[in-house]
Amino acid sequence: MQTADVVIIGGGIVGSSIACHLTASGCRNVLVLERESAQGKGSTGKSMGGVRAQFSTPVNIQMSLYSIPFYASFDEKLGYPCDYRPQGYLFCATTEKHMAYLRANYEKQVAMGLKNVSLLSGNEIRSMFPQLQGDDIVGGSFCSSDGFVDPYSAMNGFMSWAMDRGATLWKNAVVTGLKVDDRGIAAVETARGPVSTRRVVNCAGAWARQVAQFAGVDLPLEPLRRMLVPSEPFDQFPHTAPMIIDMSNGFHFRPENRGFLLAWNDPEETPGFKTDFDPGFIEKILTRAADRVPCFADLPVNPKRAWAGLYEMTPDHHPILGEVPAVPGFFLANGFSGHGVMHAPATGKILSDLILHGSTDLIDASLLNFARFAEDRMIHETAVL
Repeated sequence: MQTADVVIIGGGIVGSSIACHLTASGCRNVLVLERESAQGKGSTGKSMGGVRAQFSTPVNIQMSLYSIPFYASFDEKLGYPCDYRPQGYLFCATTEKHMAYLRANYEKQVAMGLKNVSLLSGNEIRSMFPQLQGDDIVGGSFCSSDGFVDPYSAMNGFMSWAMDRGATLWKNAVVTGLKVDDRGIAAVETARGPVSTRRVVNCAGAWARQVAQFAGVDLPLEPLRRMLVPSEPFDQFPHTAPMIIDMSNGFHFRPENRGFLLAWNDPEETPGFKTDFDPGFIEKILTRAADRVPCFADLPVNPKRAWAGLYEMTPDHHPILGEVPAVPGFFLANGFSGHGVMHAPATGKILSDLILHGSTDLIDASLLNFARFAEDRMIHETAVL
């Protein structure tokens, strides 16, 4: 029977980062199980690729303060590209309530050591981007080190670096069960045969709840469809622009190739494993796009290029990280609620620390453990896009 020190279920960006951090810490006998014929076919390859430190909770800010500098030096550290572009995130407030919210977040971010975040007036935003319909913008916040990465490249970089140092990747390796004995996790059953191990990490993304059920664990996770619409080449808005967020309705967009990538969380969306793109979404998002950016009324869009992916939502929009006390050796890295790509570097470090040392100095790991739901100490992230 195959044996491994650590088995990671799921070869997306989170599983790949954990494999990278484990091998960097000297744990080389790591096996990553990917159920598809290639990595990145789950949520990673369908992500918008945004990275930001402009969050509302200290623990998310801390994870970004590790992750974004990691992406900034990714090529140098790992020798692979991740295409980090620090073009910033610009939140545009249209009410005093939004502005008070941004101000409170800004104070937390600065107190935690974020250097390049600033509050802007409505006039400053209008002068930066006269193409915006800005009459109702009362102000905003901008952080210049926020930006975007290419999730697929980052995932490949993490996994290639780990494999260069001894980690193994099995593709077409669907997990069919977990064996638990009186000591905890004992083995993983896969379509490619059983693997003996005492440590398993669930990195199965939107499908993590089913994996956890193999160990008798019920994760409070729901898949939620998220649709993205890329435009054809368009030059009437600057391609140096940041991710721009319209706080009046949540519409946001960023430059992508020679066009733009448009996103909006439809409040009518219901949970479920829906990975098909709804053509009716095009009109909804283009209406909001043209309202905020009048020249986007002429934005050329090919519906065939639009896509849908899945967020893995937890009740408090924070991930579930760490070991399940009832099943020793069963670790969770799930429920990122749309922040898996941006927090993958920090998650790799945290899980590697917890697996190898039982503790981490990056965050207070108890804040994000599985027990918080039963103990009613959830921490709600309100800055969710």
